[in-house]
Amino acid sequence: MRRATLAVPAALALFAATACGAPSENASAEANGEDTLVVGATAVPAGDILEFIEAELAADAGLDLEIHEYSDYIAPNAALAEGQLDVNLYQHEPFLLEYNEGNGTDLVAVEQIYLPPLGLYSNVVDDTDDLEEGAEVALPNDPTNEFRALLLLEEGGLITLAEGIDESAFSLDDIEENPLDLRFRQVEAAQLPRSLDDVDAAIVNNNYAQEAGLDFEEDSILLEGFEGNPYVNVLAARADNTDDPRIATLVELLTSPETVQFIEEEYQGSVIPATAG
Repeated sequence: MRRATLAVPAALALFAATACGAPSENASAEANGEDTLVVGATAVPAGDILEFIEAELAADAGLDLEIHEYSDYIAPNAALAEGQLDVNLYQHEPFLLEYNEGNGTDLVAVEQIYLPPLGLYSNVVDDTDDLEEGAEVALPNDPTNEFRALLLLEEGGLITLAEGIDESAFSLDDIEENPLDLRFRQVEAAQLPRSLDDVDAAIVNNNYAQEAGLDFEEDSILLEGFEGNPYVNVLAARADNTDDPRIATLVELLTSPETVQFIEEEYQGSVIPATAG
């Protein structure tokens, strides 16, 4: 297996179309041979899941994977759009659609794979009931995940949002009720675990929580549920390569009983296979 880590500066703007490497269309296939499927992913859990597939399942399925890991949420889509990747695995469909809208790209969700529940974490309190008036809560600063974070706070009874708002047009002013007068700090998603030392609680994306060693059972004080959740992570491709048989094979492996069992045993409920829903 060829697995490369691509570190990207955290200061990238949300919809900056910065690419990693040469921008030629379908460069991945040209450089690596048409039998190699080049996949972009964040390290946890997507990179781990893909590594399991490469080690245990891919050879028998006749699939050769090349895995590129990224440390942010923008570069994997830029690389996919420009042909440096064949597919990527790390994002939910609302984020993908917002990226398309902001960048004029035509990326497509091929299949739902797993839900990494968004969580509210704290180094200060052990329960949402223990949050004091005026407590400061850090939120992801990209629009899709910030809206998702607000929905989690509403689900936990901490705030009430105005009716009829959605992630395409909202602001913190759309919080109608805030009984604890919570204060909010918007933070780049990768930096949210570090912010726990500076705020009372932070809503952290699952992959960054796991990379930081946060335990979803011991450290979280509020977690998303699966039922009806639109934020299931998807395998994404370009509109022009969705019929690639190698992608179909990867989908079969990602949703196979072996991979589902790996996810359930490895993550113990902190990552939920889409088939469980």
